[in-house]
Amino acid sequence: MTTDLVIERPEGLYCPPGDFYIDPWRPVERAVITHAHGDHARRGHGHYLASAPSEGVLRARLGDDIALQTLAYGEAIEHHGVRLSLHPAGHVLGSAQVRLEHGGRVWVASGDYFVSGAGDDNRTCAPFEPVRCDCFITESTFGLPIYRWQPQREVFAAIDAWWRANAEAGRASLLLGYSFGKAQRILAGVDASIGPIAVHGAVEPLNQAYRAAGVALPPTPLVTGIADKSIFARALVIAPPSVQGSAWTRRLGEHSDAFASGWMQLRGTRRRRAVDRGFVLSDHADWPGLQQAIAATGAERVIVTHGYEAVMVRWLQEQGLQAGAFHTEYDDERSDDAGREATEGGAAPEAGA
Repeated sequence: MTTDLVIERPEGLYCPPGDFYIDPWRPVERAVITHAHGDHARRGHGHYLASAPSEGVLRARLGDDIALQTLAYGEAIEHHGVRLSLHPAGHVLGSAQVRLEHGGRVWVASGDYFVSGAGDDNRTCAPFEPVRCDCFITESTFGLPIYRWQPQREVFAAIDAWWRANAEAGRASLLLGYSFGKAQRILAGVDASIGPIAVHGAVEPLNQAYRAAGVALPPTPLVTGIADKSIFARALVIAPPSVQGSAWTRRLGEHSDAFASGWMQLRGTRRRRAVDRGFVLSDHADWPGLQQAIAATGAERVIVTHGYEAVMVRWLQEQGLQAGAFHTEYDDERSDDAGREATEGGAAPEAGA
């Protein structure tokens, strides 16, 4: 019989003493959800437990009828002898790390997380909070040394400059970014005085959930609701990547397009995307951020999930830590939401990089 607090099962990551799952990918009776991205929060579970700030986005994505119980950050409950609490992950609105305590041991499952650095004042969600533990289950989406983010204030300054130049030339600025998390991070970070902002129908329901949670965002009318097309000549338009090259973009008239993602760090990805600009903007930890987060936990054992597991495990072992990997069904987030938001107003779940 295993003594581990979290193990792999076909349904997902399972806590044996507590008899519940964390971000399961198949239907289960009890699911603890770290955040509302579609690879972590899926329909069909009997009971959901998640952070209080995530309630609006979870219901927007999974439906109002889900059996959802919420906890404030840091609030603890006990289930079958397992003490469970949720702590900020800094990834998207409501994102949480799951702290489990049982039999004198503490494990933390991070979900996805972003570690703020200088210039990374994220106004859209609570910042990552290190949680001391014996075993830390970490993501590794950008677990290669090449991934090192510049301060996000510098990225937003570059986006503003691109938008401003387009507006002065009389063309729209179409910025592609994932509808949940990335879009709101962009909206909160750009200089809204440059011109009007409009969004795709997949973005607005999430904007509404963010506003309901107290996050300040500029006004974002739907592109399809704007009758005066001349407005687009100075506008910043936020849309999911799936609209690139579609008939939907024709209503914008002349425009420049760009993609905001951590994957823009790679020149090959920028070429394949065939956009005018690529902005390296992520809501995941980069290589230094992963190292910083792991060190802050004080964990002697680390389990790596979704990403460059082999590289991260090898590096951890070289640091003298006990390290291994869980093979999950979470997206590695190199793929976009193509086809899932092809219709205006669709708010299909996606992963965000």
